[in-house]
Amino acid sequence: MSQYELYEPVIGLEVHVQLNTRTKLFSSAPNRFGDEPNMNIGIVDTGQPGALPVLNQEAVRKAVMFGKAVGAEIPHYSRFDRKSYFYPDSPRNFQITQFDHPIVIGGKVVVDVEGTMKTFHLEHAHLEDDAGMLKHFNSFAGIDYNRAGAPLIEIVSKPCMHSPKDASAYAQAIRAIMQYIGASECNMEEGQLRMDVNVSVRKKGEKGFRPKAEIKNMNSFTFMEWAIESEFVRQVQAYEKNPDAPFEQVVEQATLRFDIEKKQTVKMRSKEGAADYRYFPEPDLPPIVLSKEYVDEIEKNLPELPHERLERYTKELDLSEYNATLLVSDKKLSDYFEEALKECGNGKSLCNWITVEFVGRTKDSGKHLADFGIPASYVGMLVSMIDKKTITGKIAKAVADDMVKAPGSSPEDIVKENPDYQPMSDISSIEPLVDKVLEENPDSIQDFKNGKDKAYNYLVGQIMKLCRGKASPDIVKDLLSKKLDSR
Repeated sequence: MSQYELYEPVIGLEVHVQLNTRTKLFSSAPNRFGDEPNMNIGIVDTGQPGALPVLNQEAVRKAVMFGKAVGAEIPHYSRFDRKSYFYPDSPRNFQITQFDHPIVIGGKVVVDVEGTMKTFHLEHAHLEDDAGMLKHFNSFAGIDYNRAGAPLIEIVSKPCMHSPKDASAYAQAIRAIMQYIGASECNMEEGQLRMDVNVSVRKKGEKGFRPKAEIKNMNSFTFMEWAIESEFVRQVQAYEKNPDAPFEQVVEQATLRFDIEKKQTVKMRSKEGAADYRYFPEPDLPPIVLSKEYVDEIEKNLPELPHERLERYTKELDLSEYNATLLVSDKKLSDYFEEALKECGNGKSLCNWITVEFVGRTKDSGKHLADFGIPASYVGMLVSMIDKKTITGKIAKAVADDMVKAPGSSPEDIVKENPDYQPMSDISSIEPLVDKVLEENPDSIQDFKNGKDKAYNYLVGQIMKLCRGKASPDIVKDLLSKKLDSR
């Protein structure tokens, strides 16, 4: 019997998103990735005596945008707190965060999990500043404080997920929302989105919660799924071996890391509680007081959100749920599609050409299609040329190959400059090819007369092969049908 038939995981996520403000949360130092170590720092970031924090208003605006995007409550009063901990990457020996009065309360996201729509609820989201980075070398460790003080929004879900796929879909939905509102690029390789995962296990049908373990700093959706699965199995096995012991003696509340090589969770330390951090109101910052007019104005000017775009794609453009999700989950690709739509009204065909034909042709370059150099309008133009029967689908694929080789060339110019791409629309040129195929395939003619539709498609295919895909399929089918009827 599967462990999932007897037990269920209870999962809550803390998603840390770095906001793309120009400067840090409490200082004027640049909020920028990739510079030399310890270049983007100031007296506030390094905890110099007497240095006072000043709140970044843009970070507040982006936090409110996120809150309204998920339908959350935005309190008109919120406040910062000090969270004390001692670690080399935290030069002040405390973090400025929001503990008692966060800027976002509640909210929900609706996501597709393997074909089923599910609603996941948020507990709250709060602003805080990031720590620096420890960098380990062969004989020493260094600290890069460039990231110290970077603005984060930590989005805390309720413990409402019950599978690794649930958690992954929820986290990807959060990423999409942050990208669509322009609050963060959520580049996981640059540490702009990291996840802490709380996992507990209980028997199916059981109410309440058993002890949880927290898996820290996940920066991959796939690895997060593996980590949850590993921790679920570990906790189930512990309960199975100790069926009569109190829950808290079986599973320790601990902080874990995920060993990618072994695909196992590994204990780092016992789990801290709020009392260990000695939270108290931040004395150097006033509360955040927001007017109703300020919040309403932000809500009114929200851009199109992922679920709204998904609904438009399926209802107005008649895209399948799968294709619409494929586009919407990648904002850059979806924006590319939007730009191409200005040149082409056939959304279904355009989606296929972008997601299959052009993504397939450019993936080995290591570049995103949007960054490859082919203007989206050129892809829209190519699809329009097919719809107008200026070229055939087969010629279009050859043109697409040429567009990848010379990204700045428009499909119209490519077709004009290549005689092989000129379609055959002259009946007098196509008719001899139809006659030749019929003459060479008497068995297929007989099969067609016996009611076998595949024989007709075979004959069409042979004619298109003979003309190297240049003949208009409509003319070919019309000529073929007339000649078959007359036999």
